[in-house]
Amino acid sequence: MSATTKCLFPKSRYYGTFTPENLMFNANLQEFSHRVSIICSLETGGKISAQAAYLQIEELWQQLEQSKRTLLT
Repeated sequence: MSATTKCLFPKSRYYGTFTPENLMFNANLQEFSHRVSIICSLETGGKISAQAAYLQIEELWQQLEQSKRTLLT
């Protein structure tokens, strides 16, 4: 992974109890965090409305909750 890629798409290590499900949920959680950060930046920069940002984040949250139900139940 190049330095630019590491800067734009940071991933931190997983320190919890290892199971494939926990590892996958952690990856989904990091992706959620990254995407929320981008959406917030777009809203702050005036590229999207606050309402559009809210709706996108709400959709991402629902996807994350579904992932949790599927992987960790």
